[in-house]
Amino acid sequence: MAVPCAMLFSLLLCIAAGGWSVANAASTNIVFMLMDDMGWGDLGAFGNPAKETPNLDRMAEEGMLLPDFYSANPLCSPSRAAMLTGRLPIRNGFYTTNAHARNAYTPQDIVGGIPDSEILYPELLQKNGYATKIIGKWHLGHQSQYLPLKHGFDEWFGSPNCHFGPFDGKEQPNIPVYNGSLMAGRYYQDFPINKATGESELTELYIQEAVRFMRESVLESKKPFFLYWTPDATHDPLYASKTFLGTSQRGLYGDAVRELDYGVGVILNELKTLGVEKDTLVIFSSDNGGATYAKESGGSNGPLLCGKETTFEGGMREPTVAWWPGTIAPGQISHQLGSLMDWFSTALDMAGISKPSDRIIDGISLLPLFRNSTVTDRPIFFYRGDEMMAVRSGLYKAHYWTWSNSWQEFLEGTDFCPGENITNVTTHEQMNRTSQPILFHLGRDPGEKYIIKPSSKEYSQAMAIIAPLVEEHHKTMKRGTPQLNYCSKSVMNWAPNGCDLLHDCLEIPTGNETLCSWPH
Repeated sequence: MAVPCAMLFSLLLCIAAGGWSVANAASTNIVFMLMDDMGWGDLGAFGNPAKETPNLDRMAEEGMLLPDFYSANPLCSPSRAAMLTGRLPIRNGFYTTNAHARNAYTPQDIVGGIPDSEILYPELLQKNGYATKIIGKWHLGHQSQYLPLKHGFDEWFGSPNCHFGPFDGKEQPNIPVYNGSLMAGRYYQDFPINKATGESELTELYIQEAVRFMRESVLESKKPFFLYWTPDATHDPLYASKTFLGTSQRGLYGDAVRELDYGVGVILNELKTLGVEKDTLVIFSSDNGGATYAKESGGSNGPLLCGKETTFEGGMREPTVAWWPGTIAPGQISHQLGSLMDWFSTALDMAGISKPSDRIIDGISLLPLFRNSTVTDRPIFFYRGDEMMAVRSGLYKAHYWTWSNSWQEFLEGTDFCPGENITNVTTHEQMNRTSQPILFHLGRDPGEKYIIKPSSKEYSQAMAIIAPLVEEHHKTMKRGTPQLNYCSKSVMNWAPNGCDLLHDCLEIPTGNETLCSWPH
């Protein structure tokens, strides 16, 4: 039916006066909760016997459990860069070529960061009317040109680096916490973390910031919003607020998990209070697997092999839950092979934004899965530094390289696979298996313990599918310029923007750029 001109003119006037667009009015809010070093087996919904995550378990009951979901790297910075760009770290530059197959990240002496040439999905959401905020750890570079407000975020409350410390301000400065573009203080000095007891109020601050941002977006600015909530309490040194200390049977790590679970409950309840729960997709996941080398101070990866730093299942399969009342039917379990990189394509699809056409995007849109339970067949590639270590297709996973960590580190007490010595698999030397990849069936053997015989028919049939996928992957690979090769003491957080207002600017030392050392 044709719309009368007078009615159309009135509608346009209303839109102009109200400051919103038809596209924005229909846009869905997005809340992405990314934990730090949380393991696949840490949630009750994933089988943890402590059953100390009632809010996340309820989120899974009301939404969709995704037990076959992966990070794009077994370490924090590359994983986060991949999630925000939709591209493997080998493409977006978050890797090193200083040594073969080495994990690298962004400590405070790193020179590099997220390149301007990379497109982050918050940049595209921001340009299309979304209010955007990151709360917590950034970890994509700490020099000013790399910070979140330069890459698609309107607001930021959090830190560019891990909360390591305390430091003396001479050899290293304490890590800054930002509120927007200005430093609000430093860890340990202005934002205390008691390493003796584990007490810190940081998670509570992050919860309060999330609630404030959602309320302002819905009630005041009336914009669709993207909230990237990324607290780091489960990364060593562990912390929790006084209210949660000593409440978990799992020790301090469990206290931190319990408080994060509480925060998830607060955020979901606030969405319901604001009446926007049916207009909001909420995702919960982790940046890499649990830090098994930390023993009882690290997360649980359940039955999966090894943990953080490795490309075995425990290092990259993540506890992931999707919640979108009215769109995702409650109580679903999907074995869709998923990746953190999928949130790039999914977010753009939800907002009606076209993906960039000048580059390969590794993530896929999961909107068909959430709306219609449509499963997309796709491989998952496992990278460690500059090397493709493994690939999964269907229920089969083929290892083209194996390595846990060096003999030297292992003999000095660092064990990425404690209690899990699998002959020819958890090797302490880098073993090239490309001529005859080691194959596992992850349905029968999620712990990657029982190698399928290369002489078997099953092996031949599976590799006949996997080998062409790998060949095509290498053929189309265009590597980005490595960002994690160089370090310098001079680029540390000596004088962040706003330090003068707090009388906390430290003298910047001179220093040349040198090749970073990445032992594993």
